[in-house]
Amino acid sequence: MEKRIVSYGRLPEEAVRIREEVFMKEQGFQEEFDEIDGHASHLVLFCDGAPAATLRFWQDQTEGKGWMIGRLAVRKEYRGKGIGAELLAAAGEEVRKAGGKTVRLHAQRQAQPFYEGQGYAAYGETDFDEGCPHVWMKKSFPRG
Repeated sequence: MEKRIVSYGRLPEEAVRIREEVFMKEQGFQEEFDEIDGHASHLVLFCDGAPAATLRFWQDQTEGKGWMIGRLAVRKEYRGKGIGAELLAAAGEEVRKAGGKTVRLHAQRQAQPFYEGQGYAAYGETDFDEGCPHVWMKKSFPRG
């Protein structure tokens, strides 16, 4: 399988379709798109030319040099193949290159083990987004 990650400075149609499929159709979320989409960077991972996964990342103005990653979505037929981890690592590398020292995300509680496997640690209390339990997680990058 040939994989390629493309970075966009705007929300691409491929990311819209993946997020609608995963978050709205599969999981029932209604409020999928927001103002962050307008200023975030977006990554799309393509497998053999087909859009397979997406996420967004942006500098978090409330945390100094902290960054946020969000809306990681992998289409059903590509799950369990390491694609989400690969895309998350690519975003982390972009953040690190931009001088970011930490990155945070607001994960669905069911996805917490996946993020822990990628070096993220949970903090704070569980909260809810559209009735779905979520947890805050963060990862620090080594200096260098």
